[in-house]
Amino acid sequence: MDVRVTRVQEILELRRVPIKIGFLEAPPAALPRWSGGPVAAGCVFWDRAMEGKSFYTLPADHWNCAIGSHTHKISLPAERAGELGATVGFMVETRYLDPAEVPGIPTLDQAPGAVAYAPASSDAFKADVVLMAATPVQLTLVYEAALKAGISKGAAEATSRPSCAILPAAAKSEIIALSFGCRGNRAYTKLGDDEMYVSVPGSKWDEFVDRLIEVQRSNLTMGNYYQAQNAKFASPK
Repeated sequence: MDVRVTRVQEILELRRVPIKIGFLEAPPAALPRWSGGPVAAGCVFWDRAMEGKSFYTLPADHWNCAIGSHTHKISLPAERAGELGATVGFMVETRYLDPAEVPGIPTLDQAPGAVAYAPASSDAFKADVVLMAATPVQLTLVYEAALKAGISKGAAEATSRPSCAILPAAAKSEIIALSFGCRGNRAYTKLGDDEMYVSVPGSKWDEFVDRLIEVQRSNLTMGNYYQAQNAKFASPK
């Protein structure tokens, strides 16, 4: 186990492991291909990696979610090409999505030949992003560390839907991206009701971890200070 990843888990007290995701030109030699059969959406792969599994997927493994394919720049086959328009149209019709939002959904610049998933401690491939599922309390430390690491501009990029958009958003901008967890993601994954996602640019992960360690120390010190201050004004029992 990577000591730095273990440290992140200890500091944040994460329920599940941080995972790395790589948008690759070709399958990595050190990983097996996904063998779990068809899935409803690409975010299902997040769950499996958070359970400790390592694998890669091919574009066809993502076709069952037209929106997820769109964010990953994956073209649907000719016989299914209309599914993206139909899905977006349904979302607009139900007022789940506003037409003006569609052009602003982040996407990769080019389609990957493979998408790899593994716990963040894996060295099987280079991470484009590191993804964590965390509670608001945990995200307080994440956000402060991101500020110190220069990967937040003071207001983190946040979205509710689609959740998968935070992967290209963080990879391209090198700024952390947050997702509250869209309705689809919460149907397909084991994300807790008290959790949301944060995507950290892979190129900035080491710097982020260094700053997170600093932030934990300062927060522990300030926590003791605030407890002592509160004790001065606590009502007697």
